[in-house]
Amino acid sequence: MGFDSASRDAWVSAVQTVRQQTLRLIQPLTPEDLQPQAMADASPGKWHLAHTTWFFDTFLLQPAGYDTAPPEQAQFLFNSYYEAVGERQAQPGRGLITRPSLEDVLQWRERVDASLERLLANADSGAFNDIAPLLELGLNHEQQHQELLLMDILALFALNPGAPAYRTDLAPIAGPVAPKVGWMSFDGGMTRIGAEAHGFAFDNERPRQRVWLEPFALADRLVTCGDWQAFIADGGYDQPAHWLSDGWATACRSGWRAPAYWDQEDGVWFRRTLAGRERVDPSAPVCHVSYYEADAYARWAGARLPLEAEWEAAAAGHPVQGNLLEADRLRTAASSGNQLFGDVWEWTASPYNAYRGFAPAPGAVGEYNGKFMSGRFVLRGGACVTPALHVRESYRNFYEPHQRWMFSGLRLARDCA
Repeated sequence: MGFDSASRDAWVSAVQTVRQQTLRLIQPLTPEDLQPQAMADASPGKWHLAHTTWFFDTFLLQPAGYDTAPPEQAQFLFNSYYEAVGERQAQPGRGLITRPSLEDVLQWRERVDASLERLLANADSGAFNDIAPLLELGLNHEQQHQELLLMDILALFALNPGAPAYRTDLAPIAGPVAPKVGWMSFDGGMTRIGAEAHGFAFDNERPRQRVWLEPFALADRLVTCGDWQAFIADGGYDQPAHWLSDGWATACRSGWRAPAYWDQEDGVWFRRTLAGRERVDPSAPVCHVSYYEADAYARWAGARLPLEAEWEAAAAGHPVQGNLLEADRLRTAASSGNQLFGDVWEWTASPYNAYRGFAPAPGAVGEYNGKFMSGRFVLRGGACVTPALHVRESYRNFYEPHQRWMFSGLRLARDCA
């Protein structure tokens, strides 16, 4: 479809929707909440607000000749990892950025949003075709940071002795008792994975290609908190036989005895969530576990983690439905459905590598995904803090195997004869 008034209006609406959603997410927070940094892997909420604004300013508006009067040193302070753009504040020091103020950052966001609307209003068909890929990437980039913002706020609040709630009006999570695990069997064979050539996808989802799968089965539900309590009770964190060597060393060094944000009081397990401290629901999917923990649990359970190609083959054709951001629960919840999307990002056994034929985009945006293709594992499926429009069956999330502040869980897999 050509670039006409209808498509122009649709793009303006998309920009407004995504940018306003970020502002809605910070409404329950104070300026003090948005300044600190919980740990080196996290970022302050104010930084997320500024960085997503910096992205549009740097890659779209400045090349088009727009001056949004960014705060002093914004190019240095709010660049994340784009070496081609220039030097930047090291991530562990983002919490030290007390200036510009939150008010200054929000005013800059307003100027950038107004400039984006003018850019779209003035673009003819040719100009729009030039900016559309970067505009779409910027919107998806901001949705990623919406999820990161919630992850980082939870990491911060979990350190607060008072266990504050991000929101006290979240949708309830009570649900059915988790059924016994069943298995979905697949014949394997030649299949295709990766995003089609048309439509938006990140560069790491392409090119679409053929892979061979042996017969396999996936569990018909996620591993639950109750399942994990059984793992703990059986000494799962005490038996090195279940663990990879690096995982065992990490667990011992870090003192892991349960998933992140869990604590025990008088024999009862509690978890810190965006709704505050809650009693652990045994039927809710377990969350905030590392790859090392997920792999150890799978070995203890006599199973394994799925390959990412197995997960994608199983998810092919399934609608993106489940406990995602729009459900407004913002923590895992018991479900009677056999959902493949939502609640938690599911660890796979697949290292995060490039697909055959992968080529990064030209310029600085080529650093978006490709430079991280080492030392990480792939997760699939989306979580309870992931925008629904941001998820698809080919989406490849990735984290380092020791990390667990993200909303990560697991589904078991096994080989079939």
